[in-house]
Amino acid sequence: MLAITCPGQGSQTPGFLTPWLELPGMRDRLHWLSTVAGLDLEEHGTVSDETTIKDTAVAQPLIVAAGLLGLLGLFEHPADGFRVVGVGAGHSVGELTAAAAAGVITAEQAMVLVAQRGRAMASASAATPTGMSAVVGGDADEVLAGIERHGLTPANVNGAGQVVAAGTLDALAALGDDAPAKARVIPLPVAGAFHTEHMAPAVDSLARLARAVSTHDARVPLLSNADGAVVSSGREVLRRIVGQVASPVRWDLCMETMRDLGVTGIIEIPPAGTLTGLAKRSLKGVETLALRTPADLEAAHRMVREHGETRTSSQPAWRLVVAPVKGTVTLAPHGLGDALDAGAVVATVSSLRDEHAVVSAHGGQVVEWLVEEGDPVSPGQPLLRLHPTGQSA
Repeated sequence: MLAITCPGQGSQTPGFLTPWLELPGMRDRLHWLSTVAGLDLEEHGTVSDETTIKDTAVAQPLIVAAGLLGLLGLFEHPADGFRVVGVGAGHSVGELTAAAAAGVITAEQAMVLVAQRGRAMASASAATPTGMSAVVGGDADEVLAGIERHGLTPANVNGAGQVVAAGTLDALAALGDDAPAKARVIPLPVAGAFHTEHMAPAVDSLARLARAVSTHDARVPLLSNADGAVVSSGREVLRRIVGQVASPVRWDLCMETMRDLGVTGIIEIPPAGTLTGLAKRSLKGVETLALRTPADLEAAHRMVREHGETRTSSQPAWRLVVAPVKGTVTLAPHGLGDALDAGAVVATVSSLRDEHAVVSAHGGQVVEWLVEEGDPVSPGQPLLRLHPTGQSA
């Protein structure tokens, strides 16, 4: 099974996008993504210095755009990836890259969201001098106890003996002076205490924007940073991405899920390297590749051939039952998880002149109600989502 991983903030380095822009069409694609984000990402990915690209408002859109370019180099058409990738995962802001790659949101939606995410997190970071430091090595329990003792948060539990502490700069300095036994404390090039309560204002800002975003269920299963769970519902993917801004990243649990799923190969897209290093230490026997430059594409394509699992089934992941007319909806008493036969009545839509029974043309399991009792609905508006069972009326 092939996994695609998408890195987070701190993985960028000056000039890392330069070789990618030599590929046909990449410069124009980056110009388009730059226009959507409202930033000159070509300049930041090629000539901007380390201080500039460390700025959260710059770093986050740059990382997502770089990932999208790398994916375009790996899979010329998104459907090529959908057929062979077994699972996808992103670390922190990389979850937006993964969501776009899996078809949950468009590339343009991802750039709008990440631009706002970066600005909101930069604003939240400016309220109090905060940062993050990697704690590498040491006993896991002692490391967590040391982080807590200094009033810090284990914002990233990355596995492979690495925990990232986040909080005020004074507290991080104190942790550095009082490092846990056999552990090193390494300051990271980020501008705030991400994935802590310091980012709560950014969650509110991003949540408002996300409410206006249309989503699709993932074409490739995604792993959530919250708990390593496999998530396919597009709306749930986006909800978790928003909440994760102020919650710890459990990349260790994402890697555990990869192991449980039977992942045999992992390709990390640009700016690659960090997640590959973690996988090498935690997932022994799994082949890994950091896709740093186009020179790595030949090896990446070989890995796709060897680890990808071609899926030929045309069975949909879910089906929608929609309103036939305009009116007010009355729901049938079907709960989440209930199994419906083809031809089952799922609701009634009442207009001023008539009532219309809403019948499911397919059998399936109730996954999600998309309306509430008494809601006004329009013709064609989705009412219910079903996981198909193959029956049809």
